[in-house]
Amino acid sequence: MEIVICPKCSQSNAIVKSGIVNNKQRYLCKTCVYHFTVRKIGKKIDNYYIVKAIQLYMEGLSLREIERVLGVSHSTISNWIKKYNIRKPDLNIYDPSYKILTFEEMQAFFAEEQVFTDKGVLVTELGSKYLVIRWNKTSG
Repeated sequence: MEIVICPKCSQSNAIVKSGIVNNKQRYLCKTCVYHFTVRKIGKKIDNYYIVKAIQLYMEGLSLREIERVLGVSHSTISNWIKKYNIRKPDLNIYDPSYKILTFEEMQAFFAEEQVFTDKGVLVTELGSKYLVIRWNKTSG
């Protein structure tokens, strides 16, 4: 198996053989000085979840709340936020609450007039369901 790119820095022309470990060829990336034995493919998460996690974070949900909604570790979400240098806006005057609803439940939810009174509302698709986030204005 020929290794053509470094799994850490993705430089393809700077890979050299660097010995054998546990009967596997070891490689060295001359660019980032990273040693590896096999090409790391890893567990790639669909970009859909990355975008949804960042959207929810920007809307004021905590990392643990996003973890419960998407089923992705809060540590992973934190790493994405750091990787893309995301800054959360100051939403201290609003208190977000969220619901996950089917299409029928969402129709009934929006039929109530008080849903829109003194609140901001955001709806985003979440697989076969919908995530509805409301911001209640906090007193303070």
